[in-house]
Amino acid sequence: MLPQPAIRWLAAVRRHPSAVLLAVQLLGILLYPAMDQAPGGRALFGAFGVVVLLLAVWVVKRSPALAWIAWCLALPAVSLSLASSLVDPALGRVMLGVGQGIESLLYLYAAFALCAYMLEDHKVTRDELFAAGATFTLLAWAFAFAFSACQIALPGSFVSTSPGLQRSWMELLYLGFSLLSGVGLSDVVPVLPLARALVMLGQFAGVMYLALVVSRLIGLAILRRQQPPPA
Repeated sequence: MLPQPAIRWLAAVRRHPSAVLLAVQLLGILLYPAMDQAPGGRALFGAFGVVVLLLAVWVVKRSPALAWIAWCLALPAVSLSLASSLVDPALGRVMLGVGQGIESLLYLYAAFALCAYMLEDHKVTRDELFAAGATFTLLAWAFAFAFSACQIALPGSFVSTSPGLQRSWMELLYLGFSLLSGVGLSDVVPVLPLARALVMLGQFAGVMYLALVVSRLIGLAILRRQQPPPA
């Protein structure tokens, strides 16, 4: 029999799956630099990515979207990413690029699912507020994976102040957050046409997310406060 605090904690997790996904992804931002320096950093990165993928599928299952689509994207993404380290480096690089492209689609689909969840009614719940943050991080991860797949297919797609043709995961994730937030504070610059196209899509997604989803949640929250209490 679980103790009462553990039962309450599990109940809170079931009520707010978006909060769990958001917390894990924010934790990942702090852990990724350490993973880059660790001896088994790639294995740790892969394991953490599997956890995030499973959480994304779980969140999709709680939304109006179809969970089987998420599973159809998650399974090959995980399989290709894990198998890429077990084969010839050249083939592994191709498998990793394809896997990351599929992961990008999964995160985009999960973000779409959360948007549908937030827009399906005219109420603003606590979990929907967490979902607003989780959707933003999902979009940032989606474009970071798209950028990574792009530079695997076309080395030199992005340039930076740091040397080398390939940008690190943290650089690409930083670029994703910079684009979606609209601040434009990034030293990573797309130079090839496909990379620039992906960056433009990221800029468009960030502006539309703030304009359509976040503004609607704020409007509903203000309207709820202005309504008189029931008699």
